[in-house]
Amino acid sequence: MDRLGILFFDIDDTLFSTSDFARRARRNAVRAMVKAGLQVPLDVCLRELEEVVGEFSSNYEHHFDRLLQRLSPESLGGRNPAVLVAAAVISYHGTKMRQLVPFPEVPAVLGRLAKAGLRLGAITEGPAVKQAEKLLRLRLVEYFDPSAIFISDQLGISKPNPKLYRRACQLAGVEPVRAMYVGDNAPNDVDPANAVGMKTVLCRRGGRHEAKPSRTPATHTITDLEELEALLRKDYGVPVKAGPKGRQR
Repeated sequence: MDRLGILFFDIDDTLFSTSDFARRARRNAVRAMVKAGLQVPLDVCLRELEEVVGEFSSNYEHHFDRLLQRLSPESLGGRNPAVLVAAAVISYHGTKMRQLVPFPEVPAVLGRLAKAGLRLGAITEGPAVKQAEKLLRLRLVEYFDPSAIFISDQLGISKPNPKLYRRACQLAGVEPVRAMYVGDNAPNDVDPANAVGMKTVLCRRGGRHEAKPSRTPATHTITDLEELEALLRKDYGVPVKAGPKGRQR
């Protein structure tokens, strides 16, 4: 078996729970709008906001503006809509500062893998600064090779286009056969990485993409990164020391 030259990770719902964080942050944002004077029940606002996110995507930058446009003018209570949007943005980012944390085992496992000499990288989908901010707020960027962090927005290629994975390997200077990719979304992460010859790991934590089927099987399936650590040691000869189960940073 070819020796691994690099181990790439997805970020969202692989290194932290994007789904749980987004749910909390959006609820807090809508609650802040209501507190600032929006005259609409919280549950009604949340349903409308989820519809906006579904229509415009989670990376859209004007969710709260679109939300207010859908509500009646009377619901603004005479307030300038910019004030209500600002209240939502402040609350959303406040939640990001306080509650954006990695899955419990992630920092320790990444630390041990890096100490074992395994080169770590990221291939992630989304706006460049937004995705880079996640790595910084999660305090995980220190474990990654700074030249091996690839964001779709910067490369002009989005998932699930296999070209994104081929380009990342090319820029990292590693043949795809010597690269491994860990992600949670089978059609977006497993299929395209398989298509270019990478080894693939599907991380099934019960998140929002759990039920999405892939056309091709992952090389490995895990439920957390401690299982990844074990298979890298056993099947790929990575000299990583075993850590205590459930260890947190």
